Amino acid sequence: MRMGLAIDASCDLPQAFLEEHDITVMPITVRIDDKVFMDDRNPAEQARFLQQKLGSRGHSAETEPCSVEEVQRLFLDKLVLERDCVFCLTITATRSPINEHVIKASFAVLKHYREVREKAGLTGPFLMRVIDTRNLFVGTAPTIVEATRLIDAGETPAAIRERLTHIANNSYGYMLPRDLYYLRARAKKKGDRSVGLVSAVLGSALDIKPLIRAYRGDTTPVGKVRGFEHGAETLFNYAAQRVHAGLLVPAVSLSFGGDPAELAKLPGYDVLKAACEACGVALMESPMSITGMVNVGEGAVALGFAAEEHVAEF
Repeated sequence: MRMGLAIDASCDLPQAFLEEHDITVMPITVRIDDKVFMDDRNPAEQARFLQQKLGSRGHSAETEPCSVEEVQRLFLDKLVLERDCVFCLTITATRSPINEHVIKASFAVLKHYREVREKAGLTGPFLMRVIDTRNLFVGTAPTIVEATRLIDAGETPAAIRERLTHIANNSYGYMLPRDLYYLRARAKKKGDRSVGLVSAVLGSALDIKPLIRAYRGDTTPVGKVRGFEHGAETLFNYAAQRVHAGLLVPAVSLSFGGDPAELAKLPGYDVLKAACEACGVALMESPMSITGMVNVGEGAVALGFAAEEHVAEF
């Protein structure tokens, strides 16, 4: 059985990894004033976004994930011909309509795929499975990484779906924003009251940064640190501890709202890198998606891994 993966563009993973595993990316359109960007994890488009220096205006962006009709076309024109089973992994349904769009599209795909495949001389059924990773941005990576391992191992679709659901329920995504005013403006734009004006003003005045965690569909601050670099060190040291304690998927994913080469310059990075090397864990670094940057701001750091349920203390 030819199995494959499709993800939405806000899922942060290295481009080389996506190409190695032939992962299809469902794009997101981002509009800022009169500028339009196609967020499809294309490095050239990400570079164009950064070169435009729209960081201060990104909070007003409008994002449009793949519509139901666009998902249908992607599958009926391409994926039902190239694969026999496709797992669609999306960011949490509590924060984006993309999961709902893919589920709705699946009804039409499963209704019409036979005629498309028959015209191409293909026989046999086509399976489409939609998985809500229950996380955001780089926090979706553990589920996607595990999916590639299971597919390469030749596991059955039923076994893969069960395992991916377990990993999604135990994936942790952390974000460290650089600019609280930006985060507050973006939250206001989206009707999210999680970052109030008073908190933003006080936090910026005192250089206090929140550590935000995405877990099981919920996004909330779980700690506060003084200074961005101290926050990065705190986050990296915590992740190193989790690596030594044992992960469900042998990978830690990092993304940066800009050039990911900046990650290695942050305090605590070497500790995390050493922990991963000692424990045989892959440290996967990527630029944050355009969608991620307009939501949490340029220069933000995000980190994701999967582990047994635990209480994090910062």
